Amino acid sequence: MPDIRPISDLRNRAGDISRLCHATAQPIFITKNGREDLVVMSQAAYDQQLARLELYAKLGEAEAEAAAGRGVIGHDEMMRRLKSALR
Repeated sequence: MPDIRPISDLRNRAGDISRLCHATAQPIFITKNGREDLVVMSQAAYDQQLARLELYAKLGEAEAEAAAGRGVIGHDEMMRRLKSALR
C-alpha cells in the first residue's frame, strides 16, 4: 500500500520521511491541497529505478534486433563465445 503524506509532513517531518524512504526503499507520495504533487524516494531507490529503465530499454532494442533478424546468435555459438572468454 503506498504511503501518502500531505506536503506539510514534508515541511515539518522531512527527517522522518527520509528515514522511512531509506528503511522501506519505497517512494512516498506527497499531496498538495488533496491532490498528488510529488514523489519522494531515496537516492538508492532512484538509482535502482534508473538502472531498471535502462535495462528495459536495452531489452527492447535487443528484441527489435532479433525481430529484424539482426544480431541473433544461436545457443551453441553463444556458449562457445562465453567459454572462450572465460579462458
